[in-house]
Amino acid sequence: MEKLTHIDEKGQARMVDVGAKADTKRLARAQAILTMRPETLAMITAGDMPKGDVFACARIAGIMGAKRTHELIPMCHPLPLDSVRVELSPLGKNQVRIQSEVRCTYHTGVEMEALTACSIAALTVYDMCKAVDRGMIIGPILLLEKSGGKSGHFLREEAQP
Repeated sequence: MEKLTHIDEKGQARMVDVGAKADTKRLARAQAILTMRPETLAMITAGDMPKGDVFACARIAGIMGAKRTHELIPMCHPLPLDSVRVELSPLGKNQVRIQSEVRCTYHTGVEMEALTACSIAALTVYDMCKAVDRGMIIGPILLLEKSGGKSGHFLREEAQP
């Protein structure tokens, strides 16, 4: 088993020192799925949700979430993000797919930022639609791809469209 980098020799949580690592181009892509009633998705796509444009609001929230990941997750470093993309699209008659892509050139990865972008966007969809569908399900949320850094490239084959 590999040693956990966020645990010190005494077993206490710590922030990893990444200062000596080389800057490399970093990329992470993540995805979240929301399941809802078909009527809810129809209202979203028709623009009939009482709180407004659900996808536009969730996209902005996801971008903001990626930028503030270090404030939400205790051991994350603040990163100089080069770009954050969040896309929402209907998936079948009762699901929404949220995909994020985060890029930076730095000495630590952007996986948590990509996952946070999807999570916050999904929570925003839920918040905007809960008045008509409290039974929505968020998940799974997963990393699709990451590149850059010492650990190399990761690609989740089974989650590709």
